[in-house]
Amino acid sequence: MYNLGVVVLSSENLSKTVRDNPLFLGATLALEEGEKVGIVGRNGSGKSTFLKCLIGTTYPDEGNVSIKRDAVISLLEQNVTYPEGTTLAGFLYQQDSAALKILEDYQRALENGDDREYTRLGTIIENDNLWDIERRYQAVLTDLGERIDGKTEMATLSGGQQKKAAIARVLALNPDILLLDEPTNHLDIKTIEYLEDWIHSSSSAVIIVTHDRHILNECCSTIWELDGKHFYRHPGSFSAYLERKAERLRMDEKHEERLETILRRELEWLKRGPKARTGKDKGRKDRIDAMIAEKSKPKEIKVRDFQSAERRLGKKILEIESISKSYEGKTLFSDFSFSFVKGQKIALIGDNGSGKSTLLDILSGHIEPDTGTVDKGQNTVFGYYDQLGRNLESTKTVLEYTEDIGERVILGDGEEVSASRFLELFGFPVSMQRTPIGILSGGEKRRLYLITRLVLNPNFLLFDEPTNDLDIETMERLEEYISAFPGCAVISSHDRTFLDLTTDMTFVIENGKVTLFPGNYSEWKENKEEQEEETKKVSSAPKQQAKPQPREKKGLSFKEKREKEEIEREIEELEVLIGKLEASFSTIETTELGTLAERTSKYEESKALLDAKTERWLELEEKEGN
Repeated sequence: MYNLGVVVLSSENLSKTVRDNPLFLGATLALEEGEKVGIVGRNGSGKSTFLKCLIGTTYPDEGNVSIKRDAVISLLEQNVTYPEGTTLAGFLYQQDSAALKILEDYQRALENGDDREYTRLGTIIENDNLWDIERRYQAVLTDLGERIDGKTEMATLSGGQQKKAAIARVLALNPDILLLDEPTNHLDIKTIEYLEDWIHSSSSAVIIVTHDRHILNECCSTIWELDGKHFYRHPGSFSAYLERKAERLRMDEKHEERLETILRRELEWLKRGPKARTGKDKGRKDRIDAMIAEKSKPKEIKVRDFQSAERRLGKKILEIESISKSYEGKTLFSDFSFSFVKGQKIALIGDNGSGKSTLLDILSGHIEPDTGTVDKGQNTVFGYYDQLGRNLESTKTVLEYTEDIGERVILGDGEEVSASRFLELFGFPVSMQRTPIGILSGGEKRRLYLITRLVLNPNFLLFDEPTNDLDIETMERLEEYISAFPGCAVISSHDRTFLDLTTDMTFVIENGKVTLFPGNYSEWKENKEEQEEETKKVSSAPKQQAKPQPREKKGLSFKEKREKEEIEREIEELEVLIGKLEASFSTIETTELGTLAERTSKYEESKALLDAKTERWLELEEKEGN
């Protein structure tokens, strides 16, 4: 058990400036024992730097950090780094830890034949159970599905495997204070759920920098918001924070409206002439000057919703016939066929290494399948946010890179804007546009690359982990864009909230197959859990027993929910059709709905079908309410 109220880490008046740009000022915050804190803020605002100041790898310009005596603190950094030649076993020891130093000194004493030191350290190790660190490291890797020999070099592992090793390394220390910097990047959903469970069950105090709204809402009891170079503490869940922020923005808007009204009236008074402006009114004039100064403060550019000009799709969009792909003797998927229809938004899920990126590369034409064909329609234009191009190693400035794509951008409403203005609309003010891409933060690079993919005016989106390092505001704009996008989209992402809000179908890669599920990620998971529960019941039932009475299940099953949704759509279509038919009876002439006899027959059929659909809907509605 832990005791909320016992402070294990605190910062007092912490400030840091990088390249003459203040990141945060006067940060005074306290972390209590067992508390789970989420830090939110825009890309490049200084969240990662703040974590490094807390742990001591970066020094603040002002202020200080206090950590409870003997508390073990560990940081999972955003990017996995290691010296050349590092093995998986050696990677554990490449972190600042007093316990690991004792284990290293013990091994050194053993190699040097220093029996006295060897005995002394061995006693400490046994008393403090320090050998458990190595055991926990291996145990977490196994839990994450990785059975890798400790002699394997880190450089030979995939990005996902390296991130799992980094997670296992910090969890192995069983820290009192755990700092997590964008921990979900490069992970599959299964690993993210494992990390969530650990955070829930652990007594460690946790500070997590993430844009994963599911983790923020499910795991965090406090939100620290970094906004305008200052931290704000919001007790409660992420949902509660969003409600408070929405209210704060409404109040800001009301203040702006009130300020404009007062300023307009006061300026009218100021224009009346010398007789009205006596010495007694000096205070009033000072207030006018203050209001003018406040009104003149540079306001943050409000980013509007973005829609690129629509590019029409042809009848043939993209047809896949019996494709397969293998790597190094492992079959990723085989015999996959699918024909895309306009408007489909499909999630792509699977474990790390299952072949998600490979499938997107095949769909886009970047690589060929081993067998089968991929036939792209003549009018189909891909907007592919892939894993390589988004790294943006270009030496150009932000504006130069964008102008290479297009000096003018046509928006969805037909308005044409310059590349510079377009960048302003999406979070790159003029002051940043001459910045070399090389010094942008990871999130800023990804946001820039994402924007340039959309500027290409695609009608088929292929997104490979588009939310990595993006801030929540950018993700929300992207969600709005995809929701209104008239073309097709296939999206691979570990962000469950993002998938649920942007897709309504799911490709699942597992066991060497690609299968289609007619619902979003949460619906797929719910359905999978139902099937697993049924399987457990069947396998645990006694072999010799009378036929069990079916247990009445309250509410609707997953299939019944889908049926109810489909019936609602059909009822709406039938009502529209019946309305058109009724309106057409004012003429006996043949219309687009047919002759009078055909319309009358169709009307009777539609009415009967509507009654049947309505009756079934009422049955499902009643069952759902029980």
